[in-house]
Amino acid sequence: MLTKLAQYPTFQVFLALAAAVALVALLTPLFIRLLNHRQIGQQVRADGPAGHLKKQGTPTMGGVVILVVVALVFGVLTYWAAPEATNSSFDKLVNYNLAVRAAVLVLVTTLACGLLGMIDDLEKVAYERSLGLKARAKIIGQVLIALASATAAVNWVHISTKLQLPATRMYLDLGIVTTRFSLWGAAIQLPWLYLAFAVFMIVALSNSVNLTDGLDGLAAGIVMIVMLVFAAIAYAQNSLPVSLLAGAITGACIGFLWYNSHPAEIFMGDTGSLGLGGAVAALAMVTKTELLLPLIGGVFVAEALSVIIQVLVYKRFKKRVFKMAPIHHHFEMLGWSETKVMVRFWIIAGSFVALGFVIFFFQFTRLGS
Repeated sequence: MLTKLAQYPTFQVFLALAAAVALVALLTPLFIRLLNHRQIGQQVRADGPAGHLKKQGTPTMGGVVILVVVALVFGVLTYWAAPEATNSSFDKLVNYNLAVRAAVLVLVTTLACGLLGMIDDLEKVAYERSLGLKARAKIIGQVLIALASATAAVNWVHISTKLQLPATRMYLDLGIVTTRFSLWGAAIQLPWLYLAFAVFMIVALSNSVNLTDGLDGLAAGIVMIVMLVFAAIAYAQNSLPVSLLAGAITGACIGFLWYNSHPAEIFMGDTGSLGLGGAVAALAMVTKTELLLPLIGGVFVAEALSVIIQVLVYKRFKKRVFKMAPIHHHFEMLGWSETKVMVRFWIIAGSFVALGFVIFFFQFTRLGS
């Protein structure tokens, strides 16, 4: 039966989602026991909301389960669902292979960002502090991962360096300044403007999701919503492997939410938030929706902007715009419960995602994407 999966692409995506839900739901309790046994728990910010101090010691690094399950589900289903060479045209096989490359690139970027986050989490546990790696070390790591990912996207996946302006036929070509050379017989191109843009996008989204992960279920729920639309976008583009990967991430987040909802039994940690943030940005890159990302990931952008505004205004005027940043803490300080903040932010995220998909669909069907 599994060898015939290529005939049912919609079923494959839902199977990826369902399999990821089940595996994460089954494995997370075992991981929680392991973390408790090893005394690996969350280090809570001393300057955060007072109500969060009770979360000190809650098992963290749940992102490990999410990322392992995503890699496993994607690998198995992509292998079994691949079209047979004897029954497929050459063009179809070429396109499928490029789609597999795109999905593998997203997965590797996700795992690399997750690994960096895991190092950060282990630093927090080892030294019993909430800061983990020094900011400079973390940024350098993120930049190197992003640069490698963007370079591979251009040279291995062959994505375009042109960005389509939302809801228009206009394109912004970021490949006008390109260095070309040969390396071990392979032609390499380095479009500097696009690489700079992609590095900024990946680093910014990775950190934005990390900032959003401050309430039980908040980051996992919003990533789940965002991944649903990326699964739909990739499916519309006939990029089934990318859609499978987005579906697997969606399912993994759903399964994780069973234990991460308030009051959380486990946190995803930087392992999860940095990894999932890298996944969101990399998916935007391979689906060529880079300029729609600020809308699709609107809540992540708002969270990051709230921190930037708070810091800049306080440094200049010694006044705070928000009671506490990131902005989800502002609403907590206004008296909203964690659950109310979480659900309302999910609703806002769903609205952003819906609008983003409408614009994508208009571009794709009417304007040509």
